[in-house]
Amino acid sequence: MTNSLHAVFHAIANIRNEQELRLTLMDKISEHFGVQNSGIYLLDEHLTAEIDVPGIPAVCLENNPVGRYVVERHAPAHEQLLLSPADWKHFCSRHDHEHVMTGPIVCDGRLIGTLNLARDKGNPAFNGNDLADLSALCIHLSAKMATLRTKPKIFDSLLANPLTVRELEIAELVAQGLTNAEIGEKLWITQNSVKQALKRMFRKLKVSARAEMVAKLQDIEAS
Repeated sequence: MTNSLHAVFHAIANIRNEQELRLTLMDKISEHFGVQNSGIYLLDEHLTAEIDVPGIPAVCLENNPVGRYVVERHAPAHEQLLLSPADWKHFCSRHDHEHVMTGPIVCDGRLIGTLNLARDKGNPAFNGNDLADLSALCIHLSAKMATLRTKPKIFDSLLANPLTVRELEIAELVAQGLTNAEIGEKLWITQNSVKQALKRMFRKLKVSARAEMVAKLQDIEAS
């Protein structure tokens, strides 16, 4: 377990930009914690200036006790730290989120994202060792994000692109043909959040359809 955690630390150290976070880390993180579902949720830049606790999607439901704990304390938590198994089921009945654990990604004293882990039904609950490992991992992630966000933007394609990192992730999944529901599940946000994001993206790009949006982004990347 220690070796695999060090592998994740090493991978974080070599990340060059925010887009690489999921591509580089998620397989290693899932392997270390033995989870079937995992995700990194980064708040859009326009949301970080004023954080409203109920508005932050975390784990599987908005405004759930695990997410609220992480937002209020900037500390990791799992559902059994806060609730009995029966009480947890009042908030989440999904069999693939039988056990959940969430940790904070913090920059300049502000919560800028969360690292979310979930185990399917029939798998063991998260324990104190898992929580300690997640805490260490979030410290490394937070330090890396602080470094990335103080660097100047050097990629012309990013300068020319009006979308945020989060919106670019949604656009990539749209290009893969995923529905709003499927995108929400992959990014650990609600279907309505995806829908609202797409409306913003259409306005920014001055398009009216998903295919038109993907084509325009491809043109921007090629220019």
